[in-house]
Amino acid sequence: MSNFRIKKHPILPIPEKKGIQFTWNGVALSANVGETISSALFANGVRIFGHHHKDGSPQGIFCANGQCAQCMVIANGTPVKSCMVEIEENMVVFPADGLPELPKIAQAPVMNQISEIDVPVLVIGGGPAGLSAAIELGKLGIKTLIIDDKHKLGGKLVLQTHRFFGSTQAVFAGTRGIDIATKLEAEIRQLESVEIWLQSTALAVFSDRKVGIQKKSNEYVLVKPQILLVVSGAREKFLSFKGNTIPGVYGAGAFQTLVNRDLVRPAERLFIVGGGNVGLIAGYHALQAGINVVGLVEALPECGGYKVHKDKLVRMGVQIMNSHTILSANGSDHVESVTIAKVNDQFQPIPGTEKSFECDTVLIAVGLDSVDEFYKKGVQYGIDTFVGGDAEEIAEASAAIFSGKIRGMEIAKKLGLDLPEIPQSWYRTSEILKSRPGAKTEEKLPEELEGVLPVIHCVQEIPCNPCASLCPHGLIYVDQKDIRQIPTFLGNGFCCEVCEQCVVGCPGLAITLVDYRNSHHHPIVSIPYEFNRQPLQELDHVMAMDIEGNPLGEFDVLSVHSIPTSDRTFVVQIQAPQEIASQIAGLRIQEIQISQPMDHYIPHIEDDMIVCRCERVKAGDIRNLIHQGYRDFNEIKTMTRAGMGSCGGKTCTSIIRRIFREEGIPEEEVTDQTKRPIFMEIPLALFAGVQTEKK
Repeated sequence: MSNFRIKKHPILPIPEKKGIQFTWNGVALSANVGETISSALFANGVRIFGHHHKDGSPQGIFCANGQCAQCMVIANGTPVKSCMVEIEENMVVFPADGLPELPKIAQAPVMNQISEIDVPVLVIGGGPAGLSAAIELGKLGIKTLIIDDKHKLGGKLVLQTHRFFGSTQAVFAGTRGIDIATKLEAEIRQLESVEIWLQSTALAVFSDRKVGIQKKSNEYVLVKPQILLVVSGAREKFLSFKGNTIPGVYGAGAFQTLVNRDLVRPAERLFIVGGGNVGLIAGYHALQAGINVVGLVEALPECGGYKVHKDKLVRMGVQIMNSHTILSANGSDHVESVTIAKVNDQFQPIPGTEKSFECDTVLIAVGLDSVDEFYKKGVQYGIDTFVGGDAEEIAEASAAIFSGKIRGMEIAKKLGLDLPEIPQSWYRTSEILKSRPGAKTEEKLPEELEGVLPVIHCVQEIPCNPCASLCPHGLIYVDQKDIRQIPTFLGNGFCCEVCEQCVVGCPGLAITLVDYRNSHHHPIVSIPYEFNRQPLQELDHVMAMDIEGNPLGEFDVLSVHSIPTSDRTFVVQIQAPQEIASQIAGLRIQEIQISQPMDHYIPHIEDDMIVCRCERVKAGDIRNLIHQGYRDFNEIKTMTRAGMGSCGGKTCTSIIRRIFREEGIPEEEVTDQTKRPIFMEIPLALFAGVQTEKK
């Protein structure tokens, strides 16, 4: 097998999979049964999937979520999105170079009758919100059809190796996302009234109150629901900068899909753009997979994600540069470096602050847009339509799980079931789980220096309370009425029995233990550790770091061990001087030189930035039209074809809106583009009711 596969991971098992053969551009390659074409290509070192017909520019993966068409290939003679189609034995795959010829047919196919079915409830989306809602409906015996375009239920949960924040009482706080997905899927498959269609894509909601669905990739079906629940998640925002379409520039979801779902190593040196939770978590996942994280830039003065996520990265050796932005990704057919600059309070690059860093991958994590078009059309056409999860409001998966539970109960009541009123406390819990990061305080280190003391390196108000339930004696307190409060230790140094459950169970890896019992001047510090890129053992040297990523000194490892509740988190113990012991928040695992800039920077040309990936429309083209007085998206589409490509305007629309804002055009003067079905591509043969053979 290829060197691009992950052979060892601290959290994920590496299962034995059956190998198969396929060909890429006439060359025989190997793949694993059950993986997508795109993952099989990445596993074999292929990063260019085709070339654009307009200018011959190389095309590669971007979203790995079926929302764009950058990963198009020709598989067994048919153009397909390689991130959505599974590889098959002896599949013949070619790059989508230029404009492929249409397949030749001897005669027009016979049109089949399109199947139509009625269902009480149709749920679009098998992620955390959809599964949670369908479980509530299924437990009440309500006939429910849940569809999802992936091969596995769980949505983005299947990509998350970290423990989740939130409430242990309301959701699965303290449990890893991959395990939450397994729990929810196991529960829903026990419910006879719930029918599941995987590899089934919602295409449009029509005015006759029917939903067009590409069922299991090989049949077009019209479903007429009594109630429609849209929990279709979110799509990643695109960002305009020079070189933004070079292979090696892709979204955080694509990166996590390759690494955590398909166990493919897509990068050696990763650079991250965006300091929200998505970007910060992706950086942590990269480090777990043995990938170097060169740096992370965030345009805001502070990262928008949880501080505990940021703190994990900086103390592991990742350089985070706030008030910085990306200027360009550099390279011809693949990323070779990235150029960044500091920005002023208007987010404009400051001349003279440019730096370039060597990297082979640029990960874009600049926010998400709700996939809510199905909800808006359902409301427009008079269907009883509900919305939940990220399709309603971008938030953490814990919030999506709980909002799905509420939507399920609301739908049941709408169908006339005699149920108690949904408690108002549920809605309050839902709002708390959706909360953005709150106020930060100074780190409070313990004043007493005796016994055993847990040090809580969590200094920001976020919705999270697993630590309060981990201590067997209840010595860690979080206000259960508002779990956004910062946890506090209620005991003293002689209360803790050193069970280390708080150390291994904190989702933010933000608790250490300092044990003064054997030595007051050189206590033992217990630190959580989730890596095997540097398998630690006794007498190894490690660099201890404080909460802000400042080095505190090198120390010998006394022990590396786990406890019964570890769930794949190890405890590393070191002995440190009393003056710094409580400041130690983690260990550096990445060397400083990885984050060093090049000795020169590579310049960029601003108006040469691509806005529309599908049609290769540049920012300068849009600005010129705005300067000429154009204010209507539909006119801009006509003049440039921006928004008329394969993705249907999903990636370029938000960038064009941003250009309008940058040019000082008020939002009320801009006419939005007309939204027409279908919202996802479909082969004409299927749309006409012609079924294809499914192997």
